[in-house]
This record gives sequence, structure tokens and C-alpha cells, in this order.
Amino acid sequence: MEELPVTTLVGGAGLLIGIAFGAVTRRADFCALGALADMRIYGDYRRLRAWLMAIATAMAGTHLLYWLGLIDIHRSVYLSPDLGWFGAVFGGLLFGYGTVMARGCGGRSLIRLAGGDLRALVTLITLGIFAYMTLRGFTGAARVWVEAAANIDLNARGVASQGIPDLIGAAIGIDSGIVRNLMAVAVTAVIAWYCLANEPFRRSPQHLYAGIAIGLLISAGWAATGLLGADEFEPLPLVSMSFVRPIGDSLQYLMTFTGATISFGAAVVGGTLIGGFLVAVSTRTFQMSGFTDAPEMNHYLFGGALMGVGGVMALGCTIGQGVSGIATLSLGSLLAVAAIVVGGAIGISRLGLDTADQILGPAAGE
Repeated sequence: MEELPVTTLVGGAGLLIGIAFGAVTRRADFCALGALADMRIYGDYRRLRAWLMAIATAMAGTHLLYWLGLIDIHRSVYLSPDLGWFGAVFGGLLFGYGTVMARGCGGRSLIRLAGGDLRALVTLITLGIFAYMTLRGFTGAARVWVEAAANIDLNARGVASQGIPDLIGAAIGIDSGIVRNLMAVAVTAVIAWYCLANEPFRRSPQHLYAGIAIGLLISAGWAATGLLGADEFEPLPLVSMSFVRPIGDSLQYLMTFTGATISFGAAVVGGTLIGGFLVAVSTRTFQMSGFTDAPEMNHYLFGGALMGVGGVMALGCTIGQGVSGIATLSLGSLLAVAAIVVGGAIGISRLGLDTADQILGPAAGE
């Protein structure tokens, strides 16, 4: 029997991971912007803790795979020795502001579309186009120029990567592997304790189990690309879940299907739509909806554009940098996530939004 190509195996794994992610996210309403809204408006930290629990679980799973020698996380873009601090900060601010304008990041927009919200379709198309423009199109030249001017080559300073353990190890003269081991265990334990010490969070299985499940799916993404994608001659890039470039890749795949190879990220995008749709239908929350007026459409368009540009500059989104990247203990990811949070907070204040429905918009059927 002929073996399946590596790309097919990895794409199939991505599809399954995406289906699980879409189902869990739709069912539990997992959302980083929602966490910020709940915390800022209602003083409810359960969705924030769900996000943190996802980070703790992903960090534990990612480093377990690394310690077992199954993946080399230093191959990921998050631990590149080229620290793009300006892109992380400026791109993160743009992305965070854009999520408020579009009422959700790329992942949430996929879930909303899966529930019948056509506004999210407009956001996703715009996000994908602007992501590709910034990656290799019209605005790509400006991005490359900014990166060349602002990025810091850590190798030239004797540091192996932008991983926080590598930076600490180089600064105080301790083996970075020891620092990484201690830091991964300590950070995971502290975050898990912070989450589980809160009684309202412990009594909310919707949030608790969603955080754990999504963290495990991030780990599964690393395993899929690192193990199944470990071709001896042409190994696939080591990546996990993210929703900026993969949305652009998905649009390109739809337009050039003949002879095109589906990537892990594009497979996750398709799976997320399937999983979210199945839950929406099974819970009878699927309902077609659209724009109420032109100004609302402008917000979704502009928000999608900001997320496309900002997400590429910051190398990820609230899932890509916010969970997958943070799980590798990357300084760049920490900067990007902090900027996304600040950008989102500025968006909420500047747009005068004071309820969760105003910030997120009621999902179709809810």
C-alpha cells in the first residue's frame, strides 16, 4: 500500500485539530477579546482565566514534546534569533484595535461565520487580502524595510534566540536549557494555580475545560507539524495554530486549488469552520445575519484590514502569538500579546463601547 504524502498527513491532522477547535470555541465561547470585555466591563475574569489555562496547558504540552526530543521548538518562527520588536508592538496595536472594530479576531470571525454571520465573512476576506498584501504584496516592501531597520539580530550579540530563557541565560552566564526547564515548570505552575485558585472559575466547566482543550490542541499542532511533517529531505515548517496568514493561505488555496498543496494552517481554518458549524447546527444557534447599515460594514472592513496588516507584522494573533507563541517562552510573543491587549483596550475606550454585545456583537443565533 502506497504511503500518504507528508503534506496530506499534516493537512489531515490540521483538519481534525481545526474541527475540535471550532467545536470547543463555539460551545464555550472562548475568545480573548471577550475575556478583555468581561474583565473591563463586568469584572468577570473567567474567560481571562480560560485563556491563561490554555497558555499553561500549551506550555506544558509544548515543552513535554521538546523534552522528549520529539520537536525542536527553536525551529519555530517564535524563537527566531531575529527579534522584530517594532513589528510585534506596532503590529500588535493595530491587530488589537482591529479586533474591536471587527468584533473579534480571525479565529472568532471563523466561529461567527460558522454560525451564519455574514459580517464575519467580509472581515475574513479583508483580513486575508491585507495579510497577503503585507506578506508579499503591495505593502510587503514597506514591511521588509521596517523589519530591516528595526529588527535586532540576537546572534550577533551572542544570544541563540529570542526565547526568554536564552536571553536570561546569556545575561547571567547560565545554561539556557536549565533556565528553560525551570521557567517552563514555574510559569506553568503559577498560571495553573492562579486559574484554579479561583472558585467561580473552578465551578465553570465551560471555561475550565475549554482552556485545557485548546492548550492540548496547540500541543497537537506542534506534534502534527513536528512529527508527521518531519520529512527527511523536505521537512515542513514547525508551526501550530494561528489565524492570520492561514486565512490568506486559505483564500489563495480556494483560488488555485488545481495543483495546490493545502498547508497545515489552511486545513485548521477549514476544520474550524466545520467544527463551529456542527455545534451551531446541533445547538440550534445557526442563523443567517448581516449588516444593519453602511457604517457597521465600514467597521468590519477596516477592522479586517488592520488585523491583516497588524497580524503579519506581529507574526500572529491572539491564538498564534497569544497561545502558541507564548507557550515557547518567546519575548517577541510577549511583546505582541501585550500590544494586542493595549490595542484592544484603546479600541474599546475610543469607540465608546460599554457592553459585551457592543464590543463583540451578538453571535448569530445567540
